Amino acid sequence: MRFTETRIPGALWIDPERLEDERGFFARTFCADAFRARGLASTWVQCSTSYNRSKGTLRGMHWQAPPHPEARLVRCTSGAVHDVILDLRPASPAFRRWVAVELTAGNRRMVYVPEGVAHGFQTLEDDTEIFYQMSAAHHPECARGVRWNDPAFAIRWPGADPVLSDRDRHFEDYRE
Repeated sequence: MRFTETRIPGALWIDPERLEDERGFFARTFCADAFRARGLASTWVQCSTSYNRSKGTLRGMHWQAPPHPEARLVRCTSGAVHDVILDLRPASPAFRRWVAVELTAGNRRMVYVPEGVAHGFQTLEDDTEIFYQMSAAHHPECARGVRWNDPAFAIRWPGADPVLSDRDRHFEDYRE
């Protein structure tokens, strides 16, 4: 695996390294030792899938707050997304900054999202599926979010009129 640092401390793009032959390829998508060596979460206690019917679907920006924060490892298994992470850790030098990357079933790139960093995506194709691995169990009382188009962050999304849930549409403006 190739780990690439982003402008957000602790957040990484992870690319599997392919071992190819006439049959196709083999690639490791997770190694606890490699993650531990970089100080990353290396135990996943929950996995989830997000299936999205329509191009332009936007989910985010979500995170889980203390006392049950979680790190996430996110991968697109079908279709393609514009994936965004937003640093909401007040002590971080990247506080309130965001970065984006395209995740596709073809490029197999993953995003490591550390605790305290919000995550969201907009689908670029119909029938897109995202696979999440989480370092902590979901606790609804700790689920948090900020609005996808909050002017405090000025996140640039590829689609102007996204398909949204009521929850994502009605998050209030961000306040520190």
